[in-house]
Amino acid sequence: MATAPDARQDDRAAPRFPSPLYDLMYGHIHASVLRAVVLHGIPDLLADGPLTAGELAARSGTRVEPLRRVLRLLAARGLFREFPAPPASPESRVSPASPVSHESDDEQRGESVFGLTESGAALRSDVPGSQRAPVLMFTDEMFHRSAAALPGTLRSGEPGFDAAFGVPFFDYLADAPVKSGLFDAAMTSRPGTSNADIAESCPFPASGTVVDVGGGRGGLLREVLVRFPGLTGVLFDRPGTVAGHLLDDEALTGRWRAEDGDFFTAVPRGGDVYLLKNVLHDWPDEDCVRILGVLRAAVEPGTRLLVVDAVLPEDGSAHPAFAVDIIMLMLVRGRERTAGEFRDLLARSGFRLDHVVPTPSLSSVVVAEAV
Repeated sequence: MATAPDARQDDRAAPRFPSPLYDLMYGHIHASVLRAVVLHGIPDLLADGPLTAGELAARSGTRVEPLRRVLRLLAARGLFREFPAPPASPESRVSPASPVSHESDDEQRGESVFGLTESGAALRSDVPGSQRAPVLMFTDEMFHRSAAALPGTLRSGEPGFDAAFGVPFFDYLADAPVKSGLFDAAMTSRPGTSNADIAESCPFPASGTVVDVGGGRGGLLREVLVRFPGLTGVLFDRPGTVAGHLLDDEALTGRWRAEDGDFFTAVPRGGDVYLLKNVLHDWPDEDCVRILGVLRAAVEPGTRLLVVDAVLPEDGSAHPAFAVDIIMLMLVRGRERTAGEFRDLLARSGFRLDHVVPTPSLSSVVVAEAV
């Protein structure tokens, strides 16, 4: 019995690591820290290898101590690596070439060396699949103000974005070219939607024309045309979006064209396969039926439609798209859907769902046919 108090004391002294509750509660802090280092270009500064916090601060115009503390948190989250600083030589401490520091001794103590992990390297702006644009978009005021308005959304059912900005999301983008450009760039490279994975998973014919409706800047269409040299393509989206297309490639010369317009009104005719990537999840059911109805009016029976969107599990098991579904709730009137919900939308619009193809990315391919 004499050991019980000591055992209880040991229990009280044991470290308690954050629970899922704490991860959720501090989530906005992690997002803000991530945004700060990306805006200051820290990942790009580490492209050639690790640097001390002092070197990073001098090159980015930041202060050593706050930067070190921010990077320490991101190192704990697996995006950076932190190393002990090597001892400075007497010469380096008094080198005339060294910049004069206006930091206090307090701010310079405990300096560490930081490098990028494999995950953190995706934050660089100069790497294939860079996640810089998605980070800046998902941490933008468009998102955090919409998220802050969620309590009102639960009462009204209206997107928090409308309450925060006074206009619907896509109307706002139409009048905000900088934010619209950020949105388009982020959609081209956002995590979990690898165009290569999707193109490889989609059942494309050996020849014919692929019409990418609401195809953004054409990242997916470009991947499809590169992989399937017998196909030609049509990129269809808003004028400002298709103007920034990614299809200028010698290998694709003569195999594509871009058209602008409104998919609520009309879409290009004559395609053999139609793509809708990350379109239907932006809209409520009635608008989806309108989009699909316009598309059905443009195609012949038997034409294949490939809907690329997250497909939620019917049984409610864990899936990263549940978080994306909340983004839809915050920003627009859309939603992520189950296979059964896609089947119903398609049936109401003159299409028949054939099957669903999972991909290694967040999205699946809902394969349908015009009836």
